[in-house]
Amino acid sequence: GTFQHPSCTLPHLPVSMAAISTSAASFVQTKVSNASQTRAAKRCPRSIVRASIAEPEGYIQMEAHEALDFKQNIPIRSRRNRKNAALRQMFCETEVTPANFILPLFIHEEDHLHPIGAMPGCSRLPWKKELVDEVGKGLDYGINNVILFPAVPDAEKTPYGDECYNPDGLVPRAIKAIKDKYPDVNIYTDVALDPYNSDGHDGIVNPNTGEILNDPTVYQLCKQAVMQADAGADVVAPSDMQDGRVSAIRAALDQAGHYNVGIMAYTAKYASAFYGPFREALESNPRFGDKKTYQMDPGNWREAIRECLQDETEGADILMVKPAMPYLDIIRHLHDNSKLPVAAYQVSGEYAMIKAAAEKGWLDEKKCALEALTSIKRAGANVILTYYAIQAAEWLAGEGKTIKH
Repeated sequence: GTFQHPSCTLPHLPVSMAAISTSAASFVQTKVSNASQTRAAKRCPRSIVRASIAEPEGYIQMEAHEALDFKQNIPIRSRRNRKNAALRQMFCETEVTPANFILPLFIHEEDHLHPIGAMPGCSRLPWKKELVDEVGKGLDYGINNVILFPAVPDAEKTPYGDECYNPDGLVPRAIKAIKDKYPDVNIYTDVALDPYNSDGHDGIVNPNTGEILNDPTVYQLCKQAVMQADAGADVVAPSDMQDGRVSAIRAALDQAGHYNVGIMAYTAKYASAFYGPFREALESNPRFGDKKTYQMDPGNWREAIRECLQDETEGADILMVKPAMPYLDIIRHLHDNSKLPVAAYQVSGEYAMIKAAAEKGWLDEKKCALEALTSIKRAGANVILTYYAIQAAEWLAGEGKTIKH
């Protein structure tokens, strides 16, 4: 940049600003070339060329009070578009509303709320009443989309997860309970075996080798997706990360006449450490090993593009990235490489971190939560799955249901 002293005419001078001090030696140092320094001293008597060898050669000084009126020759000043709230609102590039949210809901067979310790404000909900009430609360704030996650009793878990396609199971009953009262709510359903699998994995485990068997798992997932669609699900969401499951599920849905039931594919689901509280909520931790043979390596981004193109080709309607904030670059890659809507899941660990820091008084919960949601939308997500959905919508209610900065 260049400076022009208010009391004299200076040529465009290269600048180096030192901190303005209120001490007796307060001054602003403006670096000039040796030739410019001589001309400046002649034109501006108040400018004193410092001769001290402790100062770098080629500096002039002025009093601190003079610096308040100091002006640079800066033709482009971006701050002009940020100088008041009306302009900031006009030029806002990213706005998040409750219409962008999918509300994740944990359900169980019990007749009481079961608070989730690692996720303050979240509970397993009885499906008959409290679940429906929570859906209604979301609707009051403009949240028209929910996704269901069942906590299945251990007695119903088996190595093949056959309970996942039981037409009288917990999920289909919950879908019908919601649709009976709120028929226009969009219900998303999780398609995966881990809530039903006695081994705690997203797929069927080979008992001899411990391998997660891809193709037999996909066969089960197809039956699960069709059952959910039969019960009234609007969108099925395979979270299993098995190869070929999107095309197989699309074919199974179409064959069953569910042409209008969408598929939200967990396209880039990473083998993340941020899922811990969720697995506590559903008691679905794997009994052995980990999920790295089917979930993605956190260090990979090109692989996410490959999964994106594959899911789009196989018939997905929405592509998802999970988790969200640690993978904002992946959200952007999917956004830039596909014309499909992109969803991002602000997972339990992301939610728990903000909650825990807020409880300690280390962060402003509202500001941080809304900033996090804004960053996810800015990265390219059209849809955000977040446990903050209702709370964020409440915060936004007084702001036109839009995050404004």
